[in-house]
Amino acid sequence: MALSNSQYNAVMRDYGRQQLDNKYEQDRRIAEVYGKMPAIRALDEEMVSRAAACARRVLTGDPGARTELKKERKQIREQKQALLKAAGFPKDYMEMQYRCPDCRDTGYANGKRCHCFERTRLRLLYAQSNLEAVLKRENFDNFSYEFYDDTRTVPALRMTELAYIRMVVKRCRAFVRQFKEEGGNLLFTGSTGVGKTFLTNCIARELIDRYLSVISLSAHDLIEIFSKHKFSYDTEEDIEDAYRYILDCDMLIIDDLGTEMNNTFVSSQLFYCINERINRQKGTIISTNLSMDMLRDSYSDRVTSRLMSHYMTIPLYGGDIRMKKKQTSRY
Repeated sequence: MALSNSQYNAVMRDYGRQQLDNKYEQDRRIAEVYGKMPAIRALDEEMVSRAAACARRVLTGDPGARTELKKERKQIREQKQALLKAAGFPKDYMEMQYRCPDCRDTGYANGKRCHCFERTRLRLLYAQSNLEAVLKRENFDNFSYEFYDDTRTVPALRMTELAYIRMVVKRCRAFVRQFKEEGGNLLFTGSTGVGKTFLTNCIARELIDRYLSVISLSAHDLIEIFSKHKFSYDTEEDIEDAYRYILDCDMLIIDDLGTEMNNTFVSSQLFYCINERINRQKGTIISTNLSMDMLRDSYSDRVTSRLMSHYMTIPLYGGDIRMKKKQTSRY
């Protein structure tokens, strides 16, 4: 998803402010040099005079005027650099200085977005995701297998917890790799503490680093935004933006589905969100403590039907990893 108009305009305003700051700082440095070295001011004034004389010669048809002016500019520039060096200034002290020399603080280089623009875009995507801080900790690089049992086969899996979670992580990495081209949706199920949220955060980090827009919300916060958007007569701009982002972002993460207060309105809004994103071919990841049967009992058949037909279900098994970590830290 591209930046919204307001985000893009904010980025370009920042570049505009930087350009003004650059000009202000250049003027300050020039004034400093002129105050300490009148000879350089005289050289600049001489260059202006010669440029005006060249322009008059060009108008009269003198073919050698421009070539001569080019040589004179080079001579005066070399004189200025020598004087600046003798006074202890860098030779480019009077020239424009840029925060990003590649695009000269315009945001674009060679007709394309500059790398500095992409860094800004990435920062905005992280901020928009609601995950900026947590993704520094919860990502594939920090994923640990030490709390998964490798000593006994789980009957439902016909393999150990460790072998299964390695397979799941491999599947999640594959999901990330193909997401831009193929899209897709995931449903993580399992009891509290088995790693559902951690895995969704791992995926979110990888997608954002590929410049895809990700928004992560608890089921409660999602329904609250939909409720405010539907029933507020004077919808705040922030709520309107959030509602639009939820439907348009490349990946929506709905965490802890089933913990929100459920009623007919919630079921209808959840169905609308899921169905609308399917129609728009946008990805969604849902994590829940509820089994598929419990989801069917809690929500409408339409919701469950969409989940079963359009989502890859990944059940997670094992004990509460957070409790295991606490027990380990005691020793």
